[in-house]
Amino acid sequence: MGDTQDWAAEPGAAERARSLLAAAWSCAVTADGAREEYAGVHTVTGDGRVLLDVPEDSALFTAVLCAPRGEPTAVLEFADAAPVPVRRRVRARLWLAGWFSRRGARLLFQPTRVVLRRPSGAVLIDPAEYAAARPDPLATAEARLLTHLADAHPDAVERLTRLVRPESLHAVTRVAPLAVDRHGLTLRIERTRAQGDVRLAFHSPADDVSQLTERMHALLAQAGAAVRPRALQRYRADGDR
Repeated sequence: MGDTQDWAAEPGAAERARSLLAAAWSCAVTADGAREEYAGVHTVTGDGRVLLDVPEDSALFTAVLCAPRGEPTAVLEFADAAPVPVRRRVRARLWLAGWFSRRGARLLFQPTRVVLRRPSGAVLIDPAEYAAARPDPLATAEARLLTHLADAHPDAVERLTRLVRPESLHAVTRVAPLAVDRHGLTLRIERTRAQGDVRLAFHSPADDVSQLTERMHALLAQAGAAVRPRALQRYRADGDR
């Protein structure tokens, strides 16, 4: 199931794809019928092409050298996992299909097809739109920010649930920060056998961490003026036993 909550602007599919790519540490590459997984070897150009620094004796490098024109068809896959432990931790997957070419000691990947898959479904992104998009300014800091919020400020997470509709908190067993971007914060609402996500929008986009801090303080002030839902009162009482 999935909870819904009214919100303002949120990142578009192309921006989400570029943000996922900017923050990703590992990727899987399928080329010439073989699949290899790499960690910490890729960088991204300003227009979304991917540079891979792989060993010259790897199967992938060999495939590039031996393929006609040196540009084999390939697929790159990136997974976006929530930094805070939650159920169904993978928030999205990104597939890039396209061509490899050699750039000195590295491989350059040119995407020609971009697919972003989230729990709500898969979206085919126009390659030109993908190339023109920019990552969310908080993308590379998100893991650190969410981990700090969950570990150091659980009281703040609880207070933010006052902004969630009461029906979304029915039978809640745990609430955790799932995602944050310049437009808002997403909470994961877990129950015994199900979970849902609720998004809390900022009053305006945050372009850096200092602005995010101000937006979070504004949300907490708004939550402080709200009444704690009865469902969460029971959840806290049960958790304190």
